[in-house]
Amino acid sequence: MDAETHLDNPHHTLYVRKPDGTSALSPKIVFIMAVACGVSVANLYWSQPLLDTIANAFHTGTATAGLIVTFTQIGYAIGLVFIVPLGDLLERKRLIISISILVFVSLVIAAASPSIHFFIAASLVVGVTSVVVQILVPFAATLAGDHERGTVVGKVMSGTLLGILFARTLAGLISELAGWRAVFGFAAFLILVLTIVLSIFLPKYKHSLDMSYPKLLSSVGNLVKTEKILRMRAVYGALVFADFSVLWTSLTFLLAGSPYHFSDAVIGLFGLVGAAGALTANIAGRLADKGLANRTTITLLGLNLISFFLMIPGTTHVLPIIIGILLLDAGVQGTHITNQSEIYRLRPEARSRLTTAYMTSYFTGGAIGSATSAAVYSSDGWVGVCILGIAYAAIAVVFWVLEQLVFNRTRRLPDNARA
Repeated sequence: MDAETHLDNPHHTLYVRKPDGTSALSPKIVFIMAVACGVSVANLYWSQPLLDTIANAFHTGTATAGLIVTFTQIGYAIGLVFIVPLGDLLERKRLIISISILVFVSLVIAAASPSIHFFIAASLVVGVTSVVVQILVPFAATLAGDHERGTVVGKVMSGTLLGILFARTLAGLISELAGWRAVFGFAAFLILVLTIVLSIFLPKYKHSLDMSYPKLLSSVGNLVKTEKILRMRAVYGALVFADFSVLWTSLTFLLAGSPYHFSDAVIGLFGLVGAAGALTANIAGRLADKGLANRTTITLLGLNLISFFLMIPGTTHVLPIIIGILLLDAGVQGTHITNQSEIYRLRPEARSRLTTAYMTSYFTGGAIGSATSAAVYSSDGWVGVCILGIAYAAIAVVFWVLEQLVFNRTRRLPDNARA
């Protein structure tokens, strides 16, 4: 192991011995990290089923309300660039706890916002501080052995995906019962509990990396320049998350308007349809461990493309929307896990910086997707949104084909040939 590891409590077992004699990361630690990721990433999605309600509360339009999602994702991208790389430099447990405290404060501020502009600004801060999940995921990948890395990442990311899904559902239910502000108060409470749990169970871990912060940030760019797999996976990530944001930014407006007129609680329940994404994450992780990442990728990208074609009749029929959500969430989340499994094999000592490069692209794509989705919905309605989603998915498929034709021969360089 290329870093120094300390356990908070000697009674906590970080690894367990399997029947075949190999060791594996403790299921308890994996479970805690999965829950922590779910609670943390939920902060990016609490507002999505509430956009129409928040717009009405602040007497603003759908385009302005859509900026809530956009600015949350922009904030997340900022956090990815400037905070996540610190996972390769600082002691990770202390870093995770410190950021979690900041998340708590930012959510309390969001709950008390007096205007839409204040709420959008608070959403930016929530996004910046919610990057703790992107320190936890490479942390789990680092603690896991080579033989189980894809599986562990898949399990941890399953928690992340369930957090995304349940955030929408709980947001709708809490808003119906106690108002939209209570949603963010509840989110702050969850983060507070999470911070306490992590302070007890997370092991201490620090890389023996001797590098200044400016050099740490600049090295992210060097990774992008030297690692072809990272560049291609970043493109796939940006495009699939653009599709994800295209759907969920405008879906709330569609379901809240004619002919559906669904309540916040009912809109939130649509998030549960995407539970297939969590199952796909585990399957994708196992397939990546077996060396099948390339075939898995094109299959999942195809699901994204098909999903938006199926959802075009959604202006008057809800069943195509449900089927489309199921396929899109499976495709997006499976692609995401496959991407992460591939990039974490590249540079063990730089997993936080690899995460920064990949996830910055990922959430930049998400921000573009949400912004274009809100604008297209305002001008061209739901059919226009579906065409937009088809376009992003088609571009991803084209990039996969180009990778096979142009880049595949040099996908993997020997370790001694890496820059």
